[in-house]
Amino acid sequence: MTDSGGLVNKNGRLAGKKAVITGGAAGMGRTSSLAFAREGASVAIIDIQPDAGAETVAMIQDMGGTAAFFEADVSKADQVDRAFDDIAKTFGPYNVLFNHAGTIIVKALHDSTEEDYDRLMDINVKSAFLVCRRAVREMSDNGGGSIVITSSIAAERGFALEAIYCMSKGAVLQLARTISVEYRDQGIRCNAVCPGFVKTAHGLREIDELDAAGQAWDDSGLAAAQGRICEPEEVTAAVVFLASDESSFVTGNALYVDNGWYAKG
Repeated sequence: MTDSGGLVNKNGRLAGKKAVITGGAAGMGRTSSLAFAREGASVAIIDIQPDAGAETVAMIQDMGGTAAFFEADVSKADQVDRAFDDIAKTFGPYNVLFNHAGTIIVKALHDSTEEDYDRLMDINVKSAFLVCRRAVREMSDNGGGSIVITSSIAAERGFALEAIYCMSKGAVLQLARTISVEYRDQGIRCNAVCPGFVKTAHGLREIDELDAAGQAWDDSGLAAAQGRICEPEEVTAAVVFLASDESSFVTGNALYVDNGWYAKG
């Protein structure tokens, strides 16, 4: 089992928080689940990977934290509602949501199929709609909270071979901004975290597929774009900040974790 990386700080930056993390079983989602727990939050993980979910829960428990896994395909409304019903029974009201579940398709637009479009929009956009729709209703009834949505540098920049992905990440960024406006007076903050290339299975697969399609993303290409590849812990640190009360006056923002790539244009 992977090392959990330290014990829970009962007085940490998320002490007393109850957090829901979609896609929290593996990759950057697991890194975030561990970081949230380490900072004192109780963590409810929603994912389609039961084995990875159980392992992440065990890692959190081994470091003295509280966590539970809820299996659900977050692109399915009935499964989302069932998971949140079970979370309410297990944890009671929650005040943090990290909407992280998502994936990518690397393909030229003219080769992309309707099935590709439907799949990516279901996983990246419909899931965010279903999850956030449920969360804003419950958070409004329970005193508010913080929502963080994983978007991407691709939300506001165009990238060849990633048309559908760029569309999907632009959509969830706008969802974050809209929630921040519509639910501010209910005490809900909502922000998006927008990474560049991250050293996860997702990020490395993206680089490999772009390389295979003729784009050169070797070390020199990464150095020109963002200096080096981003570590998942660096994105997680931004998410923890947005989830915590340290960002109490921050809402409706896109926080780029890209070492200046977006600013450079």
